[in-house]
Amino acid sequence: MSPAPVETIRVKRDEEGLRLDRWFKIHFPEVGYTYLQKLLRSGQVRINSRRVEANERLAAGQEIRVPAVVRQPKSPDAMQQRASVSKADRDLIEGMILYEDEHVLVLNKPFGLAVQGGTGTKRHIDGILAGMEDRFGDRPRLVHRLDRDTSGVLLVAKHRDAAAKLGRVFQTRSAAKTYWALVKGVPKPPQGKVTAPLVKASGPDGDRVRKAEAGEQDKAMHATTHYSVIDRITNKASWVSLKPVTGRQHQLRAHMALIGHPIVGDNKYGAMHVLVDSGIDAKLHLHARRLVLPHPFVPGGKIDVTAPLPPHMLKSWEMLGLDAEKYDG
Repeated sequence: MSPAPVETIRVKRDEEGLRLDRWFKIHFPEVGYTYLQKLLRSGQVRINSRRVEANERLAAGQEIRVPAVVRQPKSPDAMQQRASVSKADRDLIEGMILYEDEHVLVLNKPFGLAVQGGTGTKRHIDGILAGMEDRFGDRPRLVHRLDRDTSGVLLVAKHRDAAAKLGRVFQTRSAAKTYWALVKGVPKPPQGKVTAPLVKASGPDGDRVRKAEAGEQDKAMHATTHYSVIDRITNKASWVSLKPVTGRQHQLRAHMALIGHPIVGDNKYGAMHVLVDSGIDAKLHLHARRLVLPHPFVPGGKIDVTAPLPPHMLKSWEMLGLDAEKYDG
C-alpha cells in the first residue's frame, strides 16, 4: 500500500515551546534546514493549516502537516554526497571539540563560520557534522545556534534521544550561558538588566531585530539580558559579561545597542568602526564563553565548559591591556 501524500502529526505536551525547525531535527533528522525552508515557502509544511516560519514556537495539540516526501529513503547518490566530507572539514570539527562523551559534543565555534545553512551559505557546521556519522555513530544534532560571527561554546547532541532531552533543558532555561563582549562606552550602572521585547525587521544589511513598539505585542518576543562590567578602557569601551535569560536571535547585540553600548565590530547594530583607530579588528567582539547545564543522562551530573577567546578578541584584549584570565564567567 503506497503512503499517503501527507500526514498530520500532533504536537505532544512535552514539545510545548519547541521551535519548528528543532522539532524537525528531532523527528526528521534527514531534513536539513535549507530543505525545510523550501517546504515552508511552498506551503508543504504547515501548522493547523496555516503557513509558518522555521522559528515558529509550537503549542501542545497543534497539528503539523508533513509531506510524505520527507520519509522517502535517500538515493545511494544522495547518501554518498552526504558522506563526502573533506579531511580539512573533519580536522576542523576535531579541533573545535572542547568536551565529548557518548551523548554530548561541545564545540568551540570559530568566528565567521555559519552554524546552519541558509541563502548563499553552503559550508556550515551542521552540514559538516551530517557527513560525519561514521565518526559519531549517528547524525549529530544542533541543540542551539550562534550567529555566524559569534564565537564560542556550541552544544551538539550525538543522538536523537540526547537532542530531545537537551532541548527540554533549554526550554526550561536550566542552561546557564555566559558571553563575553567588548562594547562601546561604559554601561551605567555597571551591573544591570535589559528587558526589551524584540521583533524582526529586515534592512539593507540583512535580517535584524529591534525593540517592539506599541501595537506589536502579538509578534513581540520577550527578551531579558543581565550584564556586568568586568573592566573598562577609560570611557571609550568596556569588557562586559552578558547572561541571557531568553535566547532570541541577535538578543545580546540588540539589547546592548538599545542601552547605547553596541558590541564592537557589530555591522548590524551600529558599532562596526568603534575603536578601529586603536588597531582593533572590525569584527564582532562577542564570544559564548561558558555553558553550564545538568547532564541529560547522569543523575546529579553537569556539563560545565569554557571556550578560550578567538584570535581577534585575544589580540584586542592584549592591545587594550585586558587580562583574559581575570574572570572566568
